[in-house]
Amino acid sequence: MSAPPQPEATPPEPTLPEPVRARVITLVAAAMTEMAADELPAALRKVARFAPHRRARLGGAAIATHLAADALFRQRAAARVRTAVGELADAVADGTSPGAADPVEVAALAYLLRPANWRELLDEAEAALQAEAQRQQTAERLAQAEARAARAEHDRTVARVEVDKLRAELARVRDELATLRQQHRDTVRRLQQAEAARRRAEELLATERGRAARAAADQEAELRRLRHRLDESEAAVGAARAAARDARSVDDARLWLLLETISQAAVGLRRELALEPTEIRPADLVADRYAERPHVMERQPARAMSADDPARLDQLLALPRVHLIVDGYNVTKRGYGELDLEQQRNRLVTGLSGLAAQTGAEVTVAFDGVGRLLGPPPSSRRVRVLFSPQGQTADELIRRLVRAEPNGRPVVVISSDREVADGVGRAGAYPLSADALLRRLART
Repeated sequence: MSAPPQPEATPPEPTLPEPVRARVITLVAAAMTEMAADELPAALRKVARFAPHRRARLGGAAIATHLAADALFRQRAAARVRTAVGELADAVADGTSPGAADPVEVAALAYLLRPANWRELLDEAEAALQAEAQRQQTAERLAQAEARAARAEHDRTVARVEVDKLRAELARVRDELATLRQQHRDTVRRLQQAEAARRRAEELLATERGRAARAAADQEAELRRLRHRLDESEAAVGAARAAARDARSVDDARLWLLLETISQAAVGLRRELALEPTEIRPADLVADRYAERPHVMERQPARAMSADDPARLDQLLALPRVHLIVDGYNVTKRGYGELDLEQQRNRLVTGLSGLAAQTGAEVTVAFDGVGRLLGPPPSSRRVRVLFSPQGQTADELIRRLVRAEPNGRPVVVISSDREVADGVGRAGAYPLSADALLRRLART
């Protein structure tokens, strides 16, 4: 009795090329929309709730696994795909492959529909894909070869240009070398000429040195003669100075007598006019009406002079009815620059108060800008403290104070600002530097 026939072994599922596998997953993911939940494996029901493009991206591995392992699911999906694709799917189901069809599309449909020759269709698709890949590789290699050839041609062109440049540079260098050689010959010739001229100059120098020695001897004799005459002249000048001192003594006596006469006349004139003493000073008027338009007064520049010695300041403060005007920050920043502005102002006003008490002089100190004042303004019974208005400087305030004084009254201005000193000097005041006041205050 013969043995029953054995069933043929089912060949294993083929390994799909990646483009075919991706197309199969895309077709099935789209077909799952038309499939009922009971037609889907339990593992794919969650995937079916995604949009088709998300199914293919997120559930692609699960779809591929069930297609290979679950023939019923594959057949149901294939039916939906055949309905959706139409004529091409019908042709593939009949075992034919249209010549113009995409081999990837044909292979994906063959894998799903499983006609009798579906493995041959897969093999043909894989061969077509390999041929396309080889064609692309060949095209890429050809393009690379053409690019290399173009670069080589470009390099040859650049090399020819560089060779031409080098040849031109070589010609230029040769020309420069010829020029330099000619210049070298000219330089050597000039050097020889200069050497000959140097030797002649040395000979002339020796001759001139002899002449100079003789001239020096003559000049020494002349110098001795001039010194003798200078001694005689100095003796004559000494005698003239003595005579001038005697004449000056006489003039001083006459001047004293004249001033005494003028003083007595002034006393008589004051009595005649019955003038009463006044507490109002010109500087007070400037401080009260500073916003008004300044009244320009012509002054005589005859008494302007400058000095840095505090002794000169003492001489001027000894004059009767003298008015001392101080450029505040110009003095404080030279003497107390390490302090803040409020401390600078207070220290200066305190020192000026003591100076006013000692000398009896009228004292006014001017600071820049009340708008920039930090802290309370300093106050003193003996010192007038002024701040320049907005948009003006203490220099302008000082000039107005000087112009307000009558001609003949001694006015002393303390400022190291050359422009201020020159201006008040032309107006008839006595300009002194800040250092003179600082040294004088240091003794107070």
